[in-house]
Amino acid sequence: MLQSRRVRAGRGIASGIPALIAVCLAVSFTAVPRASAKEGSDAGPTVENALAADNDLARAMRENDSDGITRWLDNDWVVVTGHGDVGEGPDIFPSGIKSGYLTRKTFETSEPRVKLYKNVALVTTKVKLSGTFQGKPFDVKERQTDVWYWKDGGWKCVLTHETMIPN
Repeated sequence: MLQSRRVRAGRGIASGIPALIAVCLAVSFTAVPRASAKEGSDAGPTVENALAADNDLARAMRENDSDGITRWLDNDWVVVTGHGDVGEGPDIFPSGIKSGYLTRKTFETSEPRVKLYKNVALVTTKVKLSGTFQGKPFDVKERQTDVWYWKDGGWKCVLTHETMIPN
């Protein structure tokens, strides 16, 4: 029942996981200094600490740090994949990493854009990533937006939306 709640596009979880992985892998990584979302929390939500949170989540994804990924995703986190699937719950990617289904080879982002609306930040990036999923290679480009919510003095990612860019 839990799994059927996670993907709602009639394709099943297995067919949607490569796209789901691509979404999370696509989180922005730029040359902005590495500050955690809690760092500077006395100032409240800022463009800088929202981008820092996005960068930290990207680092966790790139390093296959399942615990780090889980820390950044809200319990109600949702991903809308480039294929139209919907996945729910912060354990989607960490469980794929722990099971060994995913191997990352490249993770490149560019063109970060951050917009802050009080306690909500939208971080959009262009992403190129490749690797293997269940032994099959993937090589994708996408535009991704992460929606961050300022909660309890830090950022939590509540939604990831991706759009595939044709090769």
